[in-house]
Amino acid sequence: MTAPRTRLPAPARRQALVDVATNLFAARGYRGVTTADIAREAGVSEPILYRHFRSKSDLYVACLAESQRHLREKWEQAIAETPDPGDWIIAIGRAAIAFHRRQVGPPALWLQALLESGEEPELATHVRRYMREAHDFVADVLRRAQQLGGVAADRDPDAEAWIFVGIGMVATTARRLGGVLTEDDMAKIASSRSRWLTGRG
Repeated sequence: MTAPRTRLPAPARRQALVDVATNLFAARGYRGVTTADIAREAGVSEPILYRHFRSKSDLYVACLAESQRHLREKWEQAIAETPDPGDWIIAIGRAAIAFHRRQVGPPALWLQALLESGEEPELATHVRRYMREAHDFVADVLRRAQQLGGVAADRDPDAEAWIFVGIGMVATTARRLGGVLTEDDMAKIASSRSRWLTGRG
């Protein structure tokens, strides 16, 4: 359904374009969506879209950044609401799952970009950047938890952060395939990782 054509301030129009594009990219893939599709769905002309974004790849990168920003906010909120540092990594994992149920999460956009990176190599550059940012955030959470005694001192935060990111990628792939990982499977993974990280039986 096409959005009604309304006059919005430039920042609001840009945000609307990002929101529409994120959903279209997630549903159809990068190659399966044109700027004409995005403009039509957002209720604007293509020239209006190009006032805000130089190209489709520029818009895709904006979608990556926005999705990552929203997820990081959810992670920070989850940590703030979790008093036991030993539970922080599980808390941000649960926040990510809840986020992905309602919105398009960064891993979904990473996967789409990687599929297109042969023809759009700059997309791979941005995916590397955002994957590294996600890793660094999680590694910092683990280090802080270690300092407070919530994570075992001999666990490697950098390695464990990559495992966390990897689980997110696997879960995203499984959601797209359907029926590969159940909620019970994800709960078991979370429980196993928690026992390993905290050293608690």
